[in-house]
Amino acid sequence: MRVGFGFDAHRFGGTWPVRLGGVVVDSARLVEATSDGDVACHAVADALFGAAGLGDLGTHYPSSDERWQGVSSLDLVRDAIAILFEAGWKVSQVDVTVIAQSVKVAPHREAIRAGLAEALNLDSADVSVKATTTDFMGSIGRDEGLAAAAVAAIEPR
Repeated sequence: MRVGFGFDAHRFGGTWPVRLGGVVVDSARLVEATSDGDVACHAVADALFGAAGLGDLGTHYPSSDERWQGVSSLDLVRDAIAILFEAGWKVSQVDVTVIAQSVKVAPHREAIRAGLAEALNLDSADVSVKATTTDFMGSIGRDEGLAAAAVAAIEPR
């Protein structure tokens, strides 16, 4: 088994409603991003690539490449799974922590878990989604954006 860590952050003020695990959790807030700006999906994909030693999100989906403009982040996770599979790996478990001051995760937790589980080809029981704030410290505490951190465990397929 191997383990990888991923992190992503986006500032508010762009064109995409706040999505986590493919679920719109705040349609009034918008994020700046190349894709749809789903920090949970981005952190998970980064953790998967890290666990397999296959680079990072920017290696596979550079923001300078127009193909990734507006793409669904769940599709990026699905593609990351295909890349891992080709390299001889499968995902066994994922744990995500969303870091946001005002975006509420709890009302959407099960839908986020289900969206991620589907994209990862996992049972929802193998996907954990948690949330925390920064207690008003820093840019996230000032509600300028949100972030997510993820840990992924993979094993040979």
